[in-house]
Amino acid sequence: MTDITTLKFDEKGLIPAIVADAVTGKVLTLAYMNEESLKISLEKGLTCFYSRSRNELWLKGETSGNYQHIVSITADCDKDALLVLVNPDGPACHTGETSCFHNPVLTVGEGAEFSYEGLMDLIKGRKTEKKEGSYTTYLFEKGRDKILKKVGEESTEVIIAGKAEDKRETVYEIADLVYHVMVLMADMDISIDEITKELASRHVIDKKVKQEKMV
Repeated sequence: MTDITTLKFDEKGLIPAIVADAVTGKVLTLAYMNEESLKISLEKGLTCFYSRSRNELWLKGETSGNYQHIVSITADCDKDALLVLVNPDGPACHTGETSCFHNPVLTVGEGAEFSYEGLMDLIKGRKTEKKEGSYTTYLFEKGRDKILKKVGEESTEVIIAGKAEDKRETVYEIADLVYHVMVLMADMDISIDEITKELASRHVIDKKVKQEKMV
């Protein structure tokens, strides 16, 4: 374990702390700690930062209730920055967003690496800023019943393709199903993080059940 006295605080006595969700790996915020706030974080198991604008300590969630329960704190190779993995009780950003990093500066476009988060952002964008000719916008305009009908239809298509043992067609239909499920998620304001955490909680339970059976 690294002794905190070996950490390199800057000339103002601060060290940057990158906070990320321990389950999803998503970066939530960048804040700063001084030696006192770091000690409080270690003692309470909750993130405590130093506010450069207010010149005071602040325990994340003390006002909002969105506490961040610390899973681990790791220093980088130079010991002048920290990575803090947490289980958050709510949004990290004061705007209500899950992460403080939600303002795109550059998107490469078609060459950009695919991600479910990126697809979800695109889907949600079609909901808030309707685009003429967009199938996703069409689904939102038709409403929940239409979206649910499509989820049902695509589920049936997956079953048919799987029953026919057609792997390529099954992959194609599963992709269609995933897309329509994500449209439903956006319509119901369900985030990918929520689904990931639900699956993670089941994974832990499953491991415990297996361990009990082995005893």
